[in-house]
Amino acid sequence: MTRRPALRLSTLRSDFAASLVVFLVALPLCVGVAVASGVPAELGLVTGIVGGLVTGLMPGSSLQVSGPAAGLTVLVFAAVQEHGLATLGVITAVAGLLQLAMGAARLGRLFRAISVSVVQGMLAGIGLVLIAGQLYALADAKGPSGGPAKLAGLPGLVADVAGSPRGLAAAAVGAGTVAILLLWPRLPARVRVVPAPLVAVAAATAVTALFDLPVARIEVAGLGGVIDLPGVSDLAALGSLGVLGTAFTFALIASAESLFSAAAVDRLHDGPRTDYDRELLAQGVGNTLCGVLGALPMTAVIVRSAANVQAGARTKASRVLHGFWLLLFAALIPAALSAIPLAALAGVLVHAGAKLVPVRSLRPLWRADRGEAVILAVTAVAIVVTNLLEGVLLGLLLAVLKSAWDTSHLQVTVADLSDGEEIQVVLHGNATFLRLPRLVETLERLPADRPVRLDLSGVRHLDHACRSALELWQERHNRSGSAELVGLPASA
Repeated sequence: MTRRPALRLSTLRSDFAASLVVFLVALPLCVGVAVASGVPAELGLVTGIVGGLVTGLMPGSSLQVSGPAAGLTVLVFAAVQEHGLATLGVITAVAGLLQLAMGAARLGRLFRAISVSVVQGMLAGIGLVLIAGQLYALADAKGPSGGPAKLAGLPGLVADVAGSPRGLAAAAVGAGTVAILLLWPRLPARVRVVPAPLVAVAAATAVTALFDLPVARIEVAGLGGVIDLPGVSDLAALGSLGVLGTAFTFALIASAESLFSAAAVDRLHDGPRTDYDRELLAQGVGNTLCGVLGALPMTAVIVRSAANVQAGARTKASRVLHGFWLLLFAALIPAALSAIPLAALAGVLVHAGAKLVPVRSLRPLWRADRGEAVILAVTAVAIVVTNLLEGVLLGLLLAVLKSAWDTSHLQVTVADLSDGEEIQVVLHGNATFLRLPRLVETLERLPADRPVRLDLSGVRHLDHACRSALELWQERHNRSGSAELVGLPASA
């Protein structure tokens, strides 16, 4: 009787402390993702608040934290540029409704079947585009649109910054922010209690104010001035296939990122496992509400979720409280954001984008399975060259083809007993169109005037292309010799 209150007090204390840590990590990320997405900074806070107070209360994954994610930055920026800020809420709401439908249909677990290499390639591609774009913001410069154009313009950016005092000042602030983020994990544990993003942004803000550096800062108008409920005229955008396609892409990418994050978070703690269908429903509710409020789309974010677990969170109370702290900050001291230099937030996002690129795991993956490494690299490059949806679709296509190739093993054994006698050819495995060129070449090299006995009793699967090719070869071989197909399955 006396241990239960003590346990509850201990749990509450742990969740309270963890919520403060998550709040300090989430604050600069919410603002930075919003600015990089081309929308007012407050909209990132709105999404973080909804992720904590609404999605945080719902069942699914008890310890992962939701909010605006760097992984959607590129997609959101493109959507705002193409369809306008007013349509972003409609797109996000439709994406949330699609997530609700997928969760109700119990499709959450299907996302676990997506190739890990495709997901890693998707994140790597997003990270590369994010880095390329934020390097311009890090120097207070406006970057071109499109991944290839951003990469091609980097040498010119360096030249422009070298000749601009304002650009040099902004680049120094951004580089200093990145340096703190890189060095912080190497410091003693008692120092690392304070989250690195908060320290980096606070230090950059202090240096900028102390030396009165001529760098761009965040423009803040307050939550009341940015929340814009979609009107009837905005709903007319749903008649556009481009808007519907963007909403579908939002739903697909946000769901995949959230559920893969849940799987990663589950490996960090020993608590209850994630219910993927319920988590998909929770994300759908959150995104629908974010859309109604005209805010950014949300996903579960591994950076905040890992910080939540590592800070000792035990229940969902920590993520709900983090949403409350964001709301309190946005309501009481939003003007504090106006002192933050944009270059500092760009530095945070450059660091976040670099962490999305799996540089360390690429070499071991190449040694273990070169096909998977190729899928990862091609997906990432395709996203940079084209766009997120086309790159992911190409990665999925390559993953399906590789899987088909791996499962289509066909062993062809040719036994020539003696001159003038029958040649025996034994097939074992799966005879599909992927192995057809090698099979036909082997059969066509056999002497045309010799009898051939083709044993297919060891074939587990024979597709229509292989059946047709074997029957055609038999017909041709019988013109000058004889060919017998043994064990040929009856056609369906």
